Amino acid sequence: MNPNKKNNLLIFVLTLMLLGTNSILAQTLNKPTPADNPNLAGNSVWTAACASATFNEYYINFTWLPNVNSDNEFVLELSDATGSFGTPKELARVADKNSDFDFEFSFALPTDTRGDAYRFRVRSTSPAKTSPVSDAFEMYYIDFNSTLAIREMGDTGAPPAQKIQLCNGGTTTLEVYNVPNPETYRYNWYKNTSPFTSSGSGSSIEVSESGYYVVELDYGSTCSGSANTQSLSIEVEIGTSVGLALNPPAETALCSGETYAPLEANMNYPDLAYTWYKGSTIIQPSTLGAYTYNIDTNDANFPGDYSVKIQGDGICTETSNAISITNAGLFTVSRDNPANMVILPGATANLIASSDATSVTYQWYKDNTLIPGATSSTYTANAVGNYYAEVTLSGGACTSATKNTETTTVVNPDSFELITNYTTEYTDCINTSVAIEVGRINAVLSDGTKTDVTADLKSNFSYQWTKDGANIPTANGSSISLTNTSENGEYKVQGTLDSFTSTSNALAVRLLTNETLTISSTGTVICNSSETIDISTTTALTGESFDWFKDGVNLNTSSESLSVSAAGTYQLVVQKNGCDLRSNEIVISPLDDSLIALSTTNNEVVFPEGGSKIISASGATSYKWYDQNNVLLSDTDTVSITQEGSYMVTATINNCEVSKSFTASYQDTFGIPNVITANGDGYNDQWIIPNTYTKDPNISVIIYNDKGEEVLSQKQYKNNWPEASMKFPKQNMVFYYTIKNAKETLKKGTITVIR
Repeated sequence: MNPNKKNNLLIFVLTLMLLGTNSILAQTLNKPTPADNPNLAGNSVWTAACASATFNEYYINFTWLPNVNSDNEFVLELSDATGSFGTPKELARVADKNSDFDFEFSFALPTDTRGDAYRFRVRSTSPAKTSPVSDAFEMYYIDFNSTLAIREMGDTGAPPAQKIQLCNGGTTTLEVYNVPNPETYRYNWYKNTSPFTSSGSGSSIEVSESGYYVVELDYGSTCSGSANTQSLSIEVEIGTSVGLALNPPAETALCSGETYAPLEANMNYPDLAYTWYKGSTIIQPSTLGAYTYNIDTNDANFPGDYSVKIQGDGICTETSNAISITNAGLFTVSRDNPANMVILPGATANLIASSDATSVTYQWYKDNTLIPGATSSTYTANAVGNYYAEVTLSGGACTSATKNTETTTVVNPDSFELITNYTTEYTDCINTSVAIEVGRINAVLSDGTKTDVTADLKSNFSYQWTKDGANIPTANGSSISLTNTSENGEYKVQGTLDSFTSTSNALAVRLLTNETLTISSTGTVICNSSETIDISTTTALTGESFDWFKDGVNLNTSSESLSVSAAGTYQLVVQKNGCDLRSNEIVISPLDDSLIALSTTNNEVVFPEGGSKIISASGATSYKWYDQNNVLLSDTDTVSITQEGSYMVTATINNCEVSKSFTASYQDTFGIPNVITANGDGYNDQWIIPNTYTKDPNISVIIYNDKGEEVLSQKQYKNNWPEASMKFPKQNMVFYYTIKNAKETLKKGTITVIR
């Protein structure tokens, strides 16, 4: 048994033991993998598939876990050559493996399989589920495994020459000529046994250098060698030009349909093969002695660049210069009026034809019948029908050249359709003005088809605008402008032309009044729940329909002003002519004492005795500063502190008051001691440092013993080291301290403890 298959079975059995044989297992489809072919000797799993008519049998191993339904089928599918399953190919289908959790598909490669990135997958049909895709594999069906035959393009000899003389500086094309449908294969070209990668992978290559050239079918890195398709070599030598050229023709500007002298090579040898080209396209295959070529001027595509190539024994392959042949009878005609023209009964339509040629004649036709005397570039049509002009060259080399203009269809309308539009972007109850116009006029024909005649007839109509069905005096143009809310309503326009009358579609107009609605308040901060703020407007609301809103919710009050005691966003909306006129918004905020900021650190101020400290406040509209005896010190946003003590500032925000306190103390004038006497006599028993280093919460004090061990680490040091219980085993012990502000070291030194 295949070791991989044996392992898969073991895994499955263990899974059943863990879950219990009566468990309902979720269906799992595993990734398909290549398997050994039991019909071949040995035990070898394939890694690439090189199929052919004599061998095309491969196996795929597939494992899964139950359960599936009794009508389930497993389907093996193959991707395209890029690994995509957009249009998968079915390789195999089995219906008898619904209790076989580890089995193998047998399949054959489709005959058009050629690529390096094919993948497999397996589908179950009941329930429908798809496995993960397999790894990518190189897979080729070798349907052509004969030696390739190559030749110089144009060499029709049997057999073709295996040695080519190529003129210095020239090029020639080598081609594979014995493969059916050669464009469906890829090819590997070699020059002097090295890959000729610049040539691409097609069935032909262009060469300009000497060397030995061979080709093989590209069946991938694994399969190409087993196909044995490599061709015999063709040797390319560089020779000397024999001076091939085309003789200058008598005329290069030819007329359609006329006969001219053929193009002629300057070398006339019956044993040389001549291949004629127009551009890069062969127009006459290689033919012995065919040193001339007749241009067929009846072919509309005859203009172009013509050249000839010669091949033969004793000379190098050479291509002549190109001669450019043009059509002297080329000219353009145009119809300079609309393709469809509508005329009213008894009216006329002016038809216009033109040409880029200087000397032409015109003849007009109606319904493919010549109109006698209609020989001008213009024609006035007074009847319905299909018209065109025949334009003929009357001067130059090609006087017989004729072209017809495109056809113009002239019709009578059955009715007209008027379509109105807003002239600019418009939204109900947003715009304060708008204009409406006749944007399009369609002529409606008897069969119901419509033709846009706006440009031709818009100015010919007379108009009458209506609002809500009533005529608007003096509104008689193709547009109307509306600037007032009193003009709100439904608008139509009636257009009249001769005996035709048409009423347009309806457009509704709801303009917003251009007046401004403003509300104001007695404050914007609520101090407490018992306080109120008044919101009002100077706009008269008597007789108006209006609503007050808080945070977008209708307050359903008919009061013309509001007294509010809750924070929120307030707005007034007045209904004007069916539209909502919205006021500005007023935001009422709750009192937030954090809005008041003092220029102190942790509400503490330290300054030198005999000096002063300026303290400032911000965030309020007015301030009052008091000392601890409630004496007013300042009523501005700053105060000068000269004494230690407790202080308070009372700040006013709108109609609210906020009080904040702080303390002031003198800066210590003593330094940091380096000796203490911890003998319990109450004098100098503890290490006392200046307030500068103890008040700031960001300053840390760290003390180490003589071994570098940390014995104290404290922010806002309490001047309490050493504690009374701390023992000192030796006299005159030395400790080390560091005072830091974040990563910055402010002070460092030693402390000697004397017992």
